[in-house]
Amino acid sequence: MVIRSCNLETVCGPTSTLPKNDLPEVAFAGKSNVGKSSLINAVMNRKSLARVSAQPGKTQTINFYNINDEIYVVDLPGYGFAKASEKERERWGKMIETYLNTSDMIRAVFLLVDIRHAPSANDKQMFEWMDYVGYDPIVIATKADKIKRSQLDKQIKILREGLGATKDTIIVPFSSQTKQGLDTIQDFLAQVIENEASLSDVEDLD
Repeated sequence: MVIRSCNLETVCGPTSTLPKNDLPEVAFAGKSNVGKSSLINAVMNRKSLARVSAQPGKTQTINFYNINDEIYVVDLPGYGFAKASEKERERWGKMIETYLNTSDMIRAVFLLVDIRHAPSANDKQMFEWMDYVGYDPIVIATKADKIKRSQLDKQIKILREGLGATKDTIIVPFSSQTKQGLDTIQDFLAQVIENEASLSDVEDLD
């Protein structure tokens, strides 16, 4: 996937009205400090468009990145930040829920989890909720460079079992350092764009 242009087009806070976009959207969700901003920067081939912070819980808005005027990458608020107040966590959760329930343009949902650890209760809850509302989440196992290659299959099995995912659930090991898995993620985005173009062609024929 060739990135010709990308920009942060819309930022939505708790009281904002979500945009009615006419391009397909792919959403990225994950708990704080899972490496979501680093992944989004890698996908967009930019160093710092999505702000990477040493302070977890920094993403408190829904950010819409327009790529090539063909697709939106949607960065959802990080969840599960222990130092956030219960009220803040509820607000972030409500924002994610509202977006996933109301956007008509979501074509894929990615759930980021840390490959080094078993899924947290928040990870499992998010996966189950995504599945419940009708999405088939693609799991991105981040920080793959932090484990030995020989541990990869074992850790993926731990993630699959911990999330309650089926054998058909796609799990992509990813590293923002080595770019392992980046091609696969960009291929998903390219497929979404291609599918949308095909659908538009069919509608034009009608």
